[in-house]
This record gives sequence, C-alpha cells and structure tokens, in this order.
Amino acid sequence: MFDAIRRYATKFHSTSAQVKSAGRPSRRTPNLFDAAAAYVVARAEDDQDGMDEASAWVSPEALSFGVSELACRAVVALARERSMSPRAVAHDLLGLPAV
Repeated sequence: MFDAIRRYATKFHSTSAQVKSAGRPSRRTPNLFDAAAAYVVARAEDDQDGMDEASAWVSPEALSFGVSELACRAVVALARERSMSPRAVAHDLLGLPAV
C-alpha cells in the first residue's frame, strides 16, 4: 500500500515540478508532512505560535493524518532500534503496562 502511495507521490511531484519550472519561480508550499513535522516539533517544545503556524498550512484532517503517519513511522523506527515490537514501544512511550 505504501509503495503505491510513494509511486503516486513521486509521479505527482515530478509532473508538478515540470509545470512549476515552466512558469515563474515560486516558493514551495508546505505539504501535510511538512505541517505534521513542524506541528509535532512545536508541540514538543511547547511553542504555541509554532503549532498555530503549522496548523494553518493544511486542513485539520490533513494535519491529523500527517501526525498519525509520523507517529507510526516513529514507533516503527524506535522498535527496530530497540529490537522490540511496535506494540511494546508504543506502550513504553505512553507509560502503559507491558503486554
């Protein structure tokens, strides 16, 4: 499933880059993953202005999806690093009892 999304995003990115290069130069608009990363970092640093700014870049639904995707990827990366299951890592991060 993620491969299909990645292929679509790559195809979309390459065609939009061609269209942008044909016109006048423009500033890159933050996508939902930019917004999610900025939002999570701002929240971790207790930066309300940063959270508000990142929230304005995309719709609330897109931001929610991006934050969820970031959380999933972080749990998987930590699980690999710690040689634990993703479930055990998630429980550990949330301070829940081990399963």
